Formats: sequence, C-alpha cells, structure tokens
Amino acid sequence: MTPDSAQSRVILADDHPLFRGALCAAVSKAAPGRTLVETSTLAETLSALKDGQTDLVCLDLHMADSSGFIGLAELRKSHPSAPVVVISASQSPGVAARALEFGASGFIPKTASMAQLVEALTAVLNGDVWAPDESGDPQAQEAAEAAAKLAQLTPAQMRVLHGLAAGRLNKQIAYDMGISEATVKAHVTAIFRKLDVINRTQAVLVAQALNVEPPAEQSV
Repeated sequence: MTPDSAQSRVILADDHPLFRGALCAAVSKAAPGRTLVETSTLAETLSALKDGQTDLVCLDLHMADSSGFIGLAELRKSHPSAPVVVISASQSPGVAARALEFGASGFIPKTASMAQLVEALTAVLNGDVWAPDESGDPQAQEAAEAAAKLAQLTPAQMRVLHGLAAGRLNKQIAYDMGISEATVKAHVTAIFRKLDVINRTQAVLVAQALNVEPPAEQSV
C-alpha cells in the first residue's frame, strides 16, 4: 500500500454484506476516490487500522465479536486519531448521545436514506459532528452522562467491568484476561474511582450504558 492510498482509506465495519454495499455507494458519492476497506468483525477492523492512516471508520455496533459500545470504546482508545461514525439499526434510548460520548464523530441510523447517508458522511469527513437531535430526551441525557464516565476507562478496565457485569469473580476475570488476580483488583479499584461508585452493584448499573439492544431484524 502506498502512502497516498493509506491516507485516503475508509473502513466499512459491518457484518451484513448488503449494508456494506450500501455504505460503499454512499462513501463513493460523499468522498470519491477513497480506498474502501471492508471488514466484518472488530478484530478485522483493528487489524486494518494498523495498515496505515484512515480517514474514517464506519462502525456497526453489533458484530460477531463485539456488541454494544465496548468495540467503539476499544477502537477509540487504541486508535484515537481515526474518526469513527457509528451506523446502527439500534433504537435503544440515547444511543446516538452515547456514541458521541464514547468518542464517535457521528451516529447514523440504518433507516437513513441514501441522501442522508451521503450528507452525514460528508459532514464527518469534513470534520463536523453529525447525529440525530436527542437533546429533548431525558433518557438520552442520563445515558450520555453514564457513557461519559465509562469513556474514562482504559480498554483493560473496560474488559474487567464487562466481566463484573457478567457476574464473574475476580479470579475468573483474571483467567479470561491472562493477568493476575491482584491486577484485576487494582483495575476494580480504579473503575470504582472513575465511575464514582462504591461497590460492584453500582458499577454494573453504570455499565448498562455500554449495552445496546440489537434490533430483532436488520435490513438495508
């Protein structure tokens, strides 16, 4: 890959080939000449990001190895310079506001028309933020506040919190992550401090902002 091509890449991360096709068409209209890289898992997306500078990542919230905002949070922590726009069929409360708090430059619902897709992608590629207006939704505000706290966590702390939310013991989380139980305890202490909570139950309640209920059926 040449340096020029590396500087004009757009990664399309979605496990639905038909919707990736729609994204390809939208990006081609919004930014002609960009090299399009298609991925279907978070792991493939993170690997593709290592190949060079990327202008934009279009990220689905639900793929085989990633669900909810954990993938977005990990991507933003590991590749902070790569702009990300979340494109999702989810209609969970405050989902757009949470996406922005976790570091996305935009949120585009999959129900958007081709014209809206092009408009939104053009805005984000130009350095602007694009998302549906949720300012009048109290649930969206509450979810965004929780997401802002969670965005402070490191990827390792995020994985530990995910383990806590799943009801796993410290020793089980340590085994899953290949670290010592003492390191897990240190992460838990840091998580409590960053989330301003005093126990696991409170931490798990805040962690609910990471979850996004997948739609029953996705269509292009």
